[in-house]
Amino acid sequence: MIGIIGRKIGMTRIYDEKGEASPVSVIEAGPCYVTQIKTQASDGYNSIQLGFNETRKKLLTKPLIGHLDKAKVKPVKVLKEFRDFDGLDQLALGDEIRADKFSVGDKVDVVGTSKGKGFAGVIKRHHFGGGPITHGQSDRQRAPGSLGQSSYPSRVYKGLRMAGRMGGHSVTARKLKILKIDLVNNLILIKGAIPGPINGIIFIKK
Repeated sequence: MIGIIGRKIGMTRIYDEKGEASPVSVIEAGPCYVTQIKTQASDGYNSIQLGFNETRKKLLTKPLIGHLDKAKVKPVKVLKEFRDFDGLDQLALGDEIRADKFSVGDKVDVVGTSKGKGFAGVIKRHHFGGGPITHGQSDRQRAPGSLGQSSYPSRVYKGLRMAGRMGGHSVTARKLKILKIDLVNNLILIKGAIPGPINGIIFIKK
């Protein structure tokens, strides 16, 4: 597996040789720095930890500063571990991971945090249809209706769809195709939409 941390720049469109337009999400992929290497011998599994998004040193905690100093890496905000990273034996602490690890045509999974919508009712959150306007329910159009049963089981089932906080969850968009890579600006253009707001942190896995 190959992975990288990035930032969602936004969406645009590109054209192929036939002049057909394709919607793409633009991602600033890296540069990421190797902050920790785990092996089967030392940790029981193989993985690599990458750091992304340089920041000021005074904004980090002392333990994190010590962790990054050990790897000789600049202060970074985001750390992410990728298991079974390809070419693990060829990497060293402080190495730089860039967009050139990917190729046009690769299928990738993109993980991001969906936009938080705050408290939402069942119609917006779960697409309920609402109650009838007539039959004495003129003030209940957007209500969820009955929550449970009568004599049995006389309780509300766990996981029942109700009003509550909407969004702000980890979402994975799978098997998205890379249409273009800009190595100069470290950009990856992926076909279609990806989860999260503009400037949101996302993780790409091949």
